[in-house]
Amino acid sequence: MHDLTNVPVEVKPDRTVRVKIIDACGMACNFCHNEGTPVAASGNSGRVSIYLRTNGSSFLPARIAADSDFALALAAVRGSLPTTEVHFTGGEPTLHPDLPGLITIARRLGLTVGLTSNGENGAAVLPAAAAAGLDRINLSVFGTTPAELAAVQAPRLASPKLAERKLAALDATIEAATAHGIKVSANIVIPDSNHVERVLRIVERHGRSVVVRMLVSLADGGASLAAMQAVIDHLGAVPIRRIITPGASDQRVRYRLPDGRTLYAKSIRPVRLPETCADCRFNNPDDCQEGYYGVRLYRAEGGPFMVGVCVQRMDLCLSLGEFVMSQRCREVANFRDDEVARPTRLHSTATATGESHPG
Repeated sequence: MHDLTNVPVEVKPDRTVRVKIIDACGMACNFCHNEGTPVAASGNSGRVSIYLRTNGSSFLPARIAADSDFALALAAVRGSLPTTEVHFTGGEPTLHPDLPGLITIARRLGLTVGLTSNGENGAAVLPAAAAAGLDRINLSVFGTTPAELAAVQAPRLASPKLAERKLAALDATIEAATAHGIKVSANIVIPDSNHVERVLRIVERHGRSVVVRMLVSLADGGASLAAMQAVIDHLGAVPIRRIITPGASDQRVRYRLPDGRTLYAKSIRPVRLPETCADCRFNNPDDCQEGYYGVRLYRAEGGPFMVGVCVQRMDLCLSLGEFVMSQRCREVANFRDDEVARPTRLHSTATATGESHPG
């Protein structure tokens, strides 16, 4: 593994709220955490959150409408925690029937807007999303062949023909995004050494048109990090910058390839909220897979907006009204400020390559 001691460090404080705007998705990836929530759709979709049995979620996620309720909720989050960006997730956010409306609301509040997508519907909606102010899209890329994509799907969706259509849709999404000025990155989850060749093919195919980011699989830990390092070594990549997000567990290393292209490797810092995480049953190096990654906004089916701080502990979710008045909200704000004020300690933790989740 490269020695990162003398690599320049860039500190980017966490000022993002992730918003699960829809639960629907046309894929059923076997590593998906579904933002911690159970799958709301009835029937045998094959979709499941990897944390469903242990996270204690007490609500089903509802689709968030582009209305005054959402505007007020987003404004309340921004008012209680300094926020500069909203990041839409799902499910698959490009399946939302009014994605441009949601983007417009966020932009009117002065927020930058990004989203994470598998690319299955982007060509149809990204032109209007770009016009509304979408800044960037993180595309989850699973392979370059139908067989590679099918291999990470639940059995019901492990069809080469379906995978071929999804790959074609992904290519069309990339074309639409770049044509309309949306910044594009390709996120690649790499569970273990069996996936090294797949990742190398993705880097070769997409790395000339979009920024490629490798992400460690939450469930595979050390094996995932080792596989990521194998990709870096094979490509002859040289680390040129460490980027740390104080106030959240996200960190990444920017590499330069011999041909000048850029490759990112994202990882988890061992970050915990000092009070909320102190007595958590997952608070150990083996069981806490994401650490504190930031705040997430949900809409409960038939209920209020909810705020969560951990996809492994959905029982920690509070209604938005409770959260903005709570000690947890103050804890998050103070934690952000405290980490920004102690960059030396942050730099000493930024030593691994890899990442949290497709986000």
